[in-house]
Formats: sequence, C-alpha cells, structure tokens
Amino acid sequence: MTNHENKPEKISETNSGISRRDILLGMGAMATAAYAGTAASAMKGHDHSKHTAQLPDVLSAANDCLDKGQRCIAHCLVSFQEGSTELADCASKVHEMQAICGAFSYLLAANSSYVKAYASVCEQVCKDCEKECRKHEHHIECKACAEACAEMVDQIGLRLS
Repeated sequence: MTNHENKPEKISETNSGISRRDILLGMGAMATAAYAGTAASAMKGHDHSKHTAQLPDVLSAANDCLDKGQRCIAHCLVSFQEGSTELADCASKVHEMQAICGAFSYLLAANSSYVKAYASVCEQVCKDCEKECRKHEHHIECKACAEACAEMVDQIGLRLS
C-alpha cells in the first residue's frame, strides 16, 4: 500500500479523526466481549467434576502399564532383530495388555460408565501379562512391565472390586 514515490499511504480518517483501523479494532473488541459474555453465561451451572478422572490412581497405573509395555515390546523387537524368538510369547501378551490398558485408560480418563465392567478384562489381561513377563524378568524391561501389571491388578482390586 505505497504510492509511486515509495512513501506509505496515510490511512483515511473519518470526519471525527477516527481511522478505519480504529473502527475495525473496536468491532473486533466488541465481538470478543460478546463472545466472552456468551461463553461465561453458558458455563454457569456447568459441572466440572467430570473434567478430571474420578480414579486417578487406577488411571496412573494403567498409563504406567502402557509405558512399561511399550518399552518391553521395543526390547522384544530388538531381540527379534538379533535372531532370537525367546521373547515372542512375552511380546504377544504385552501387545494384548497394551490394547486393553489403552482402552481402559481412555475409559478412566473419560469417567465412563463402562469402567467397572471393563476392569475385570483389564485385570485378567494384566495378570496374564505379568505371568509371562516374570519368566523373563532377568531383562529389565520385562521385569518393569511385570511390576507395572502387578500394580494395575492391585489398583483394580483396591478401587473397583
């Protein structure tokens, strides 16, 4: 927006000395204020208790299982690449555990009405995973996964039984 002499053009002003830029900024501020007022009134009476997990210890245990399981599977894959299939059953059980604990973690975070029903499936899968990982607990990753699964079973027993 420059003229032929490379000087910036002056923004035109209304008779009162207010520029188009000022008018546009004012309109934007009004729109923002109107939106904020609407959002604030919509939030009155809104129940925030469902915004955080109602079973944070169980959720933490599920997420720990997922983390330790991911590390265990990564270790198993390295073993496979080196030509050993010794950890194949371990990887299979951990893979199942991750699928179930991933879904369970989501249900816990969402305070789903299906948490209690799904807990028994998660508990059994974690027991199976722990049992298989204990066979290989001389591997740090397998031991950590087994311990995380044992903690998950304990948390389900404490909070959901």
